[in-house]
Amino acid sequence: MSPLLEVAAVTHPGKSRSQNEDCIAADAQAGLAVLADGMGGHNAGEVASRMAVELVASQLRRQCAQGAPLDAARAEALIVAQMAMANSTLLEAAHAEPEYRGMGTTLVVVVWHGDGVSYAHVGDSRLYRLRRGELRRLTRDHSIVQEQLERGAISPEQARHAPNRNVLTRAVGIDPEVEADVRTLEVEPGDIYLLCSDGLTDMLTDDEIRQTLVSHPSPVSAAAHRLVERANENGGLDNISVVLVRVTGRGA
Repeated sequence: MSPLLEVAAVTHPGKSRSQNEDCIAADAQAGLAVLADGMGGHNAGEVASRMAVELVASQLRRQCAQGAPLDAARAEALIVAQMAMANSTLLEAAHAEPEYRGMGTTLVVVVWHGDGVSYAHVGDSRLYRLRRGELRRLTRDHSIVQEQLERGAISPEQARHAPNRNVLTRAVGIDPEVEADVRTLEVEPGDIYLLCSDGLTDMLTDDEIRQTLVSHPSPVSAAAHRLVERANENGGLDNISVVLVRVTGRGA
């Protein structure tokens, strides 16, 4: 029995950027959500995020439709394989097109299935879960600032305003091999999962995100739009992308 899902996805360029280098995809029926935040000169960031999301989402849809029902092990293997394929595809494109050299992207991939929810990520785009009013971050940023935080070199408040807070230690499309953190967790009806780019988390604290989700319980589209609005109200310094997925029950 796979979870029944309610999905909302919103992306916005923010108040300071003319171009949106984020890309998102979500499919309640297929049980998947993907988010990427691109980087690179010219249009390369936009190209990187779009290529990664389109490739991963289309391949996951196809594999899930054609194969046996997913369990945790197969879901994790499938996600990691598609992220590796996205990495190779971006590297090949950068090699073929000089204007794309140096492009890369963060990537968060989430798949819901009979055993729960499996997810993997690279970079500093995040996945959160709201359960019974408690917000938990399920991913660890692959960034210089995160490493400084874990060493105790800076405080969480200093991390929020650090000039190097967006310098990544891992990204898709940069190195020949990409290392993704992958995990599977149990799912409960009522869970809300949030995929987001740093355009949201740089503008809102985790507690502000939690308050917004709790105060806009239904439909999830209301919470998704309100999160983007609040990020813009607080400055909107970067592209803002949000995918919200609520587990509404269990289905066939």
